[in-house]
Amino acid sequence: MKEIMIKKASGEMEPFSEDKLRESLKKAQALPEIINEIVEQIVSGLKDGASTSDIYHRAFSLLRKKHRFAAGRYRLKNAIMELGPTGYPFERFVAEILKSQGFSVEVGKIVQGACVTHELDIIAMKNNRHIMVECKFHNQAGIKSDVKTALYVQARFEDLKKRWQVQPGHGEKLHQAWLVTNTKLTSDAIKYANCVGINVIGWSHPPGESLQDLIEESGLHPLTSLTALSLSQKRQLLERGLILCKDILDNKNLLPAVGVNEAKISFVLKEIEELCKLQ
Repeated sequence: MKEIMIKKASGEMEPFSEDKLRESLKKAQALPEIINEIVEQIVSGLKDGASTSDIYHRAFSLLRKKHRFAAGRYRLKNAIMELGPTGYPFERFVAEILKSQGFSVEVGKIVQGACVTHELDIIAMKNNRHIMVECKFHNQAGIKSDVKTALYVQARFEDLKKRWQVQPGHGEKLHQAWLVTNTKLTSDAIKYANCVGINVIGWSHPPGESLQDLIEESGLHPLTSLTALSLSQKRQLLERGLILCKDILDNKNLLPAVGVNEAKISFVLKEIEELCKLQ
């Protein structure tokens, strides 16, 4: 079979990988026979120069028709981007992921450094370790967090660390800086972070402990994953302070308030149950 070149969101060209498509559908927990059917339909119509976005939307459309509950898991990366346009919902989402790992968290805290004050996205604490977590949110595919972002995180961390080391008890004790982003990181950003001791978590980095892995492990899906809600309804729920699918279960009364009719509410709740694997 002739190698087909496709265009990534960054503009780079790469060979189409049927294995990658299968793996993404498998991660969404689509049934094997549905995976085979979707892959066959996409491969049969694929042409040189097709974009990864086109392939994703085609696969999502087919999956939504054939296995709708798996479609919500398949669109996870896009669902995270829909938490925008500001980064604040993403910060709260990351805080929930950290809480599921046993951290206690504070979001949006103002802390005095040696030189200036800083508003920290998240302070996470566990086993007497205090971590400064900087969340870098992008609402467009193809954008990477580069070395300048890692340098910025390290500079803030050093200013804060200097204060509490010089004035014990008068500064926020911080032992490490983390950078969490919903997209990829450049190789220089990863190299610099490893050199200075920043823990970096991106969409697919590090393997086994990436943001995608942490979300799937925790089962804490953003409400933007739901296919039964319109974009407007999701936006209204976010504006009311809800972030996770499970938040809707505790605030079912808000569904009619954002325009979800009675007949559709049961489907929304069923999708949440399937998406988050709630028993």
